[in-house]
Amino acid sequence: MSERLQPGDVAPEFELPDADGKPVSLASLRGRRVILYFYPAAMTPGCTKESVDFRDSLPELESENVTVIGISPDAPAKLAKFRDRDGLTFPLLSDPEKTALQAYGAYGEKKLYGKTTVGVIRSTFVIDAEGLVEKAYYNVKATGHVARLRKDLGV
Repeated sequence: MSERLQPGDVAPEFELPDADGKPVSLASLRGRRVILYFYPAAMTPGCTKESVDFRDSLPELESENVTVIGISPDAPAKLAKFRDRDGLTFPLLSDPEKTALQAYGAYGEKKLYGKTTVGVIRSTFVIDAEGLVEKAYYNVKATGHVARLRKDLGV
């Protein structure tokens, strides 16, 4: 399993395609705070709940100069379907090779219903305007996570 990131670490760079196949890089977002959230699979109940919570919180987050980006191993076509079905208005990035997932320690062994499996570890990172990890949350719950994150950020 990849090493977990800590506040103060340099956020690993990436360039991944969005739901329309357009490349998005972390470097292109420099100067803004970025919330990166890694989720296991588009269009599943937990991931939908988490993504809709981010969508509903977007006006307040954007008013604080915060950009939200979701990353999963799903193909761009599935991400486009997810975005359109649920009215998601922030970028969803495709990481089928799991390079960003692994770089952020968001892929590896996890417990699921008492069994150890390997997969996406639901995780969220706040990256500051200079590209440093401000906050790192691992093994988050889909429900209530965005509210906790907003509270921690004072948004």
